[in-house]
Amino acid sequence: MALSALDRSFRPTNTGGYMRILITGGAGFIGCNAAKHFLDKGHDVIVVDNLSRTGTKENLRWLEDQEIPFTFIHADIRNMNRLKEVFQNDPIDAVLHLAAQTAVTVSVTNPRADFEANAWGTFNLLEAIRLSKSNPIVIYASTNKVYGRMDDVEVVECNDQYTYKELERGVPETRSLDFHSPYGCSKGCADQYMIDYGRIYELRTVVFRQSCIYGCRQFGIEDQGWVAWFTIAAVLGKPITIYGDGKQVRDILFIEDLIDLYSLAIKHIDIVQGQAYNVGGGFENSISLLTLISMLEALVGRKISMKFDNWRPGDQKVFISDITKVKRDLGWVPNTFPDEGIQSLFEWVGTHKALFDNIYS
Repeated sequence: MALSALDRSFRPTNTGGYMRILITGGAGFIGCNAAKHFLDKGHDVIVVDNLSRTGTKENLRWLEDQEIPFTFIHADIRNMNRLKEVFQNDPIDAVLHLAAQTAVTVSVTNPRADFEANAWGTFNLLEAIRLSKSNPIVIYASTNKVYGRMDDVEVVECNDQYTYKELERGVPETRSLDFHSPYGCSKGCADQYMIDYGRIYELRTVVFRQSCIYGCRQFGIEDQGWVAWFTIAAVLGKPITIYGDGKQVRDILFIEDLIDLYSLAIKHIDIVQGQAYNVGGGFENSISLLTLISMLEALVGRKISMKFDNWRPGDQKVFISDITKVKRDLGWVPNTFPDEGIQSLFEWVGTHKALFDNIYS
């Protein structure tokens, strides 16, 4: 049940420690799952989205079907005046800033749109907060792409997949930033603005450099959300294109584990504010593209049609997050291993096949 943008009368019945949480990109994959989580906890949730992404309208309807009141505001973060209106009413306690352009390939073909959504949109949000009467906690969903291609890090092949020769725990936050591709630049710019606004204006910001989040309600496409896209393609019987040789490795993180981290960060903002954290599944949850294909073939009971193409700009042969820092500061660890998470995603796609037939026809 979505209330109008002007209706601020709703208050959850559970007022013990309740918060008003605003989620930009709240109808996206991560956003709608986060909204559902916080609504279930009795918080007042405001979903802000321009509904331009594939699947956002379906995710918004799903939230409305939960019959838990929330506020939906149809707005674009590139519109500064609209954002100022959003923050001029009742104070906001926490902001999850998830709205973004998320595909490297799109950033290469349309760098201006990428910049406006990611860098300019984030700057608008920070300014709207700074000029408002709110002092919310701000969690920013950054990306591992801020570290660039990492060509100086030696990679070796082992068991038909790539791995680091020396980074035994993965990539730490002490790694130098090296923006590669317009997407890396725009997200890296926003990443650094978040940290600096915390330092200069004392906003309560925290940056999570996220790596390959996957799970239910994810409408993956070829350019972004590869775990979901491979799963959807497998269920629908569509061919898959692998860019590179398929031996690339990523540490994947199930959506519920990420949202648990968001909750911990809000609860312990005094510990994490002003910090950047690498957030992924770590070595224990890392898989190659070819490994995922094999897992999906076992689930669908047939070979999957696929072909290979050239590597894409900025694509790393390996990215595995060193999650030591976030474990130390918040006691957080991923609880969902790939076999369990991919099974859950596969089953969800299968039960919503008609929905995907309409979107991916």
